[in-house]
Amino acid sequence: MSGGRNTFSIEMDTSGLDAYLNELGDEIEAAVRPAAQAGTQVLYDAVKANVAALGQYSGRLNRSIYQKFSEEQSSEGVAVYNVSWNARKAPHGHLVEYGYLQRYVYGPDGMGPLVRPGMEGKPRPSSGGRNRVALDAYYITLPTPKHVPGKFFVRKAATAMDKAYEAAEAELIKRMNGKSQ
Repeated sequence: MSGGRNTFSIEMDTSGLDAYLNELGDEIEAAVRPAAQAGTQVLYDAVKANVAALGQYSGRLNRSIYQKFSEEQSSEGVAVYNVSWNARKAPHGHLVEYGYLQRYVYGPDGMGPLVRPGMEGKPRPSSGGRNRVALDAYYITLPTPKHVPGKFFVRKAATAMDKAYEAAEAELIKRMNGKSQ
């Protein structure tokens, strides 16, 4: 899912440092990826904290959060990492992040839509947009769909961007100072 709709990336504008970077040459090249990873780690930790703050049902969403270096998106002097959730491990992640429309009445435990009287014991129809009539006949529908807002566990991590930049800068400086001694 790298680079997909469920990810966000950090891009650092280094145009003001061009002359300095040219002087440093290979030393800076070797320091770019660890610096980008240090900033990414801050964002990864923020996403994990946001997911933990949501409360845990199964823990699949928390276990599905990852950070990955993107070889395809990276180039000389640019290291790109993606922070997101693995949609195979937590296919509901997009519903939590972006919200959804609830069409059916749910029981007090919230664990599933209520089945219409007379439909108990019958096989559940397959879900999907093409089977809406069968689903509406099987479950108790709400009078009007209810919007369930997203909880922004990934997008909310962008508030840690300043700390991520600071961590990346600190790692870059640490590596550059280590090379110059």
